[in-house]
Amino acid sequence: MTDRSGFDQFVHARGPALARTAYLLTGDHHLAEDLVQAALAKAAQHWERIDTSPEAYVRRTMYHQNISWWRRRKLTETSLGSYDAPVAAADPTIRLTLEQALRRLTPRQRTVLVLRYFEDLTEVQTAAALGISSGAVKSMSRQALKRLRDLSPELADLVGADA
Repeated sequence: MTDRSGFDQFVHARGPALARTAYLLTGDHHLAEDLVQAALAKAAQHWERIDTSPEAYVRRTMYHQNISWWRRRKLTETSLGSYDAPVAAADPTIRLTLEQALRRLTPRQRTVLVLRYFEDLTEVQTAAALGISSGAVKSMSRQALKRLRDLSPELADLVGADA
């Protein structure tokens, strides 16, 4: 790695955003830290090659690493407690209901929802990031949202019944 300062600047500037995404992907503070560190370690090894678009490389690495992790092990149920001290919800009951509903999604469904609705990626971008077809992204999004509505019908008011 010849340009250590460029890598350091990238980590300093984008680290918190990467950590939030990793937390949403894993649902666990410690796993999120591990996920970001693993992705940044790979990025550091290839910095000369990726320094024109490092964030895309790191995010894609995080998505793929997360998929690899949940393919190798059974995820334990974890709390989605606060990560970067988010603004408290007006109704703690809704927050807890949403947290419980998200924990019941499969890791793949949760990953698709994070990429589509938190990262605001298109279906095509999400498909490319996960290495699957855009049809699979559409299907998983629809299934995940349906499952959220089925598990917690009271959340429909937050996103609308047709979301």
